[in-house]
Amino acid sequence: MDPIESITVKKDTTLAMLLAAQARGWSIQYMLQSNLYLGSRGCRAGVRELSVRDDPADWFRLGKSADLALGELDVILMRKDPPFDMDYIYTTYLLEHAQAEGVLVVNHPRGLRDHNEKMSATLFPQCCAPFLVSADQQLLRAFHEEHEDAVYKPLDGMGGANVFRARWDDPNLSVIIETLTDHGQRQIMAQRFIPEISAGDKRILLLDGKPVPYSLARIPAAGETRGNLAAGGAGVCRELSERDRWICDQVGPGLAAQGMLLVGLDVIGDYLTEINVTSPTCMREIQHGTGLDIAGELMDCILQQLEQNS
Repeated sequence: MDPIESITVKKDTTLAMLLAAQARGWSIQYMLQSNLYLGSRGCRAGVRELSVRDDPADWFRLGKSADLALGELDVILMRKDPPFDMDYIYTTYLLEHAQAEGVLVVNHPRGLRDHNEKMSATLFPQCCAPFLVSADQQLLRAFHEEHEDAVYKPLDGMGGANVFRARWDDPNLSVIIETLTDHGQRQIMAQRFIPEISAGDKRILLLDGKPVPYSLARIPAAGETRGNLAAGGAGVCRELSERDRWICDQVGPGLAAQGMLLVGLDVIGDYLTEINVTSPTCMREIQHGTGLDIAGELMDCILQQLEQNS
């Protein structure tokens, strides 16, 4: 995970998972991305024993250090936030070594590499609003001319960073496209603007392919078109609609078959916009709003996987 001292306690999903694991009496070993290493003795890491509390003033205690063979663990939760860069990819290679030694890695390292959070949604075009992935400035302008109101965003961003909306008369269209594509050198995504964003960008969590029955609708702040909490959006829990569940049925089984135990779908109105597999969030907000023990259910899914693999 990222450094535990830097998390926001009230909304950190990784902390919710740690609390649920600890409540089951499981031993927790804490490691950063930089603590992993590979040598003739296999894949190992410098680890610290960890205990956690649901207390914003005092939420963790680190115990003794050890140099541990990852093969001695039962499960590794990969919760490092993006950026999804080369170091992230190298980490998935290391985790595959641990996986070969019998450790359950959540989510599956290959799946983490394969599923770009913007591109993966395009594998389910029946669930998506019109979109275009391209570096070609002419094609990206033609997309805007066809749909008149479009959103442009990088393929490797998170938290709503560098997401631009271009209305039909936007004088900045050219500079938006030039900047995001680095003058035609970088692939980006264009999506038809979905006006239902005013009602929220819904985060739906899938546990082993099955949806949690409530989403967190992230309502954009006044004057914003981005619902991301990191961009100032406000979260409201909502029961899944029939269309939400249909999207989950389209997406969930295939992801579960690839070892994606925890996935976050982003849905605006009736359309899937992103599939988040690296470190899906919003678990704590949904738990606080509904009383559901989502983190506990995830631990049950992990235990089932361990039993099946034993």
